[in-house]
Formats: sequence, C-alpha cells, structure tokens
Amino acid sequence: MLSLLGRGSVRELFSHIPHAAVLEDPLDLPEGMSELEVRRMMEAMASRSHVFQTVFRGAGAYRHYIPSVVKHISSKEDYVTAYTPYQAELNQGILQGIFEYQTMICELTGLDASNASVYDGATAAAEGLLMCREKGRDRAIAFDNADPQTIRVIRTYLEAVGMELILLPHKEGRADPEALSAALDHAVAAVYLQQPNYFGLIEDAGAIGAIAHGAGARYVMGCNPIALAVLRSPRECGADVAVGEGQPLGIPLGFGGPYLGFMACRAPMIRKLPGRIVGESTDGQGRRAFVLTLQAREQHIRREKAGSSICSNQALCALTAAVYMSAMGPSGLREAARQCMAKAAHAAGRIAGIKGYRRVFSGPFFHEFITEGPVPAGLILERLERENILGGYPLDGEEGRRILWCVTEMNTKEEIGTLVRILEEVAAV
Repeated sequence: MLSLLGRGSVRELFSHIPHAAVLEDPLDLPEGMSELEVRRMMEAMASRSHVFQTVFRGAGAYRHYIPSVVKHISSKEDYVTAYTPYQAELNQGILQGIFEYQTMICELTGLDASNASVYDGATAAAEGLLMCREKGRDRAIAFDNADPQTIRVIRTYLEAVGMELILLPHKEGRADPEALSAALDHAVAAVYLQQPNYFGLIEDAGAIGAIAHGAGARYVMGCNPIALAVLRSPRECGADVAVGEGQPLGIPLGFGGPYLGFMACRAPMIRKLPGRIVGESTDGQGRRAFVLTLQAREQHIRREKAGSSICSNQALCALTAAVYMSAMGPSGLREAARQCMAKAAHAAGRIAGIKGYRRVFSGPFFHEFITEGPVPAGLILERLERENILGGYPLDGEEGRRILWCVTEMNTKEEIGTLVRILEEVAAV
C-alpha cells in the first residue's frame, strides 16, 4: 500500500501531523492478558459488589419482577449489536421494534404519539418542557416534591435556552393548587407535575392540569409507568406531554443504568418531539412496512430549527420495555400495580404502628411513603444491612430521621415482617 501511495514508510505517510503531536515512545500500558486471566480479574472485581437479598428502596429506580422471556429475547445478538438505522427502511426489524414500543407507550399514556426514546426519565422531563417553548413564554413551573435529580436536569436544560424554572413549595407533601394559580402568568410556557410525586403520594393531576391550561400554559406530567396501569392516564388528566423513567418496564436496576426515558404527546405537538417517530405504511407491493416518519433533531434539519440535540434512541432498552409490556399484558401490569399498592399500604401501616414511628404525610400513595423514626436513619439502615436488607432512602442524610420506603410486588409478607421486627428492636434500644 505504501508503494502504491508513493511513500517509503508509515512515518512518511503521516508526515503532515505536527511533530509535537507524534508519539515517539510506546504507551505505558501493561501487557495484554489471556481470556482466563481476564475472567479471573473480572470475577474478583465482581465479588466486591454486594447484592442485597431484600430491597425496600426506590427513589427513582425500582425492583420489579421481570419475566425470563424478557432477557431471553432482548439479549439475542440481532438486537444487542443493532445500531442507529441510518439507512432506515433497510432496517425493518429495528423499525418494527421501535414502532411496537411507541404504540404501547401511547396505549399506556392515552396520548397520540411517542418517540423512540431519550436517555432517562430526567432527560425526558427536561425535553418535555422544551417542547412547550413559545415566543413570549420563557418560564416553566415545577414543584419541589418532584425527584431532586430530575429538577436539577430540568434546570440545566432550561438555563441553556434562556428559560427560567420556578420551583413551587409543596403543601403537606402534594402540589399546592393555590400556589400554582398565584405563580401563573402569560410568561409561563409549561407546568411540570410528577405523578406519583417523589414522596410517593398520588397527586390531583387533573386539577393541576386544568389550572395550567386556564393560564394558557402547557401541562407536562412525569409518570411512573407501572402506576399508569391503575391511575388515570395523562390524557384523562389533561396532559399535553407525558414523560417518565421506563426502567420499571423490564429493565434491571443494573447499578444505575442504562435506563430509558419515555415520551408521548398530543397530536398538535408531534413535530416538537425529540428523537425519532416510526410509522406504519405499505411498500410498492402493498405489504406492511415501517418508515421513519419524523426526525426532529439537529442531524436532520438546520441546527437553529432543531428542537433537540438528542442523538440516541435507546433502541435496546426500548425493545426490552416492549417485550416486558407484551409479556405482562394489561392484566399483568394491573396486577403488579395492585400488589405494589397493597403491600406498601400493609408495610406503612405496620411501621406506623411501632412506637416512635409515624408517616410524615397522610393520604393515598402508590408504593412509596415516608416515615420518621425515633433514631437517626443511619442506625436503622446499618442494622438492616446486617440482615442483608437494603432499607429505604434517607431523605435528610444518615443523621436525619426521615426515610423514604418503597415496597413492590417483589417484597413478601415475611420480608415486611422482618423489617418491622428490626425497626421495633432499633426503637427499643
């Protein structure tokens, strides 16, 4: 090849590279290892990780039952190695997988269109608010009982485009309609509400949506997808955009990722959805076919016209969610949600019955609730860890006394009994 190019050496081939940027000596890297050596090293590293047998923690990432078929299908080489469909219509399998996922998200939210998707729930919330931008409206409203990580991501996104985030205080754990009415004006583009909220409480989402629309603002709902099986849908609550973390839909906790941000909207806002929208059509012979209907991103239209710079459709995570929803079906999702609610209510009642413990906020909740105990949270969590139990999330640090607990269908009555016993023992010390 060098002779064909008229060069005498590799150094001469790259002679245009500045001398200061040329590596004169080999990189100081260790020698390569054999497959067996690599396996032993990885197993040694993995052995340092502790996987709890029992989990009572949520706070944005949740442990649910995942049918074995989900991993069996989503781990097939065809799906794991697939990449972005640059020549879209040649990738009918990828497009159909995305189409089926989008269809199920629309059925779950009751809205008209879904994208194919964004990085995580926090990103989805921020992108959902950006969809609501209008000339003359440069503010967005959220409540401080939303996930703190989501609020931080929203603030970062809005600052980048010159929008202001107004954070309203909650009232006894829930969004305050009066505070919202007082804060709304002609400059507010959108209102964001998390349902259920970060404290686990179920909001009056319909009332918040009506107030937002009354002031001409858009309404964005952040939703737990499992809770949507039993709660009123975003469409029924008046939402213009529904977003959320898709991890509960068959994606394991995985030490923090990768996760999946789902988004759906009403028909008038379809052109503002980031990412991709896959549609169904027919080919020249009348056969069912799938096409990329819309790609409102900077790689496909002029940068100043783009609504988003999202460059991934999280296709493997979206496929996993689609397989999970297919395997569970509507009745399975409802049963999972019902078990979450019933077991969480049982656990909350048992804990509140222990001397020195109380629920911080009253009223209906889904599968999370906050308690305040007689001793610092750190002491409780340390005691639970000794019995291979991951306790709730300490809201005020380990020295505080408020703990956010989560109970899902994975928790048994015996596990709840063990939790209550340990809390009683800690309180008696």
